[in-house]
Amino acid sequence: MSTSRPEPPYDVFSRECPSRAALEHVTGRWGALTLGALAGGSLRFNELRRRVGGVSEKMLSQTLHALERDGLVHREARLTNPPRVDYELTPPGREVAARLTALFACLEEGMDGVLASRERHDARRAAEARP
Repeated sequence: MSTSRPEPPYDVFSRECPSRAALEHVTGRWGALTLGALAGGSLRFNELRRRVGGVSEKMLSQTLHALERDGLVHREARLTNPPRVDYELTPPGREVAARLTALFACLEEGMDGVLASRERHDARRAAEARP
């Protein structure tokens, strides 16, 4: 008698799984930072661009489109003069953003150790490279 467990409906480790594209959108540099920035509340495009330092207009636009398509970001266009577009997280987006912001906090809290480790690593590699 076999007691096999049912396979999960999605498996991010499977090459064919559609969750991989969503994972890429969320964990890519701009996706993660965009979701993290929107965790603080609704932002307009330029506000978001200023908050996510270094992102180009084109990359932010592509990132927002992908996150909107995945159902993590809601885009609301208001027909005002001038037109106004606001971006905010959907309920699934808020859940993902909460986990990302916890990861951000963990990384920021441990940066002294990371920087010290990098310095030791680089010094060791430089010493190994000397004749």
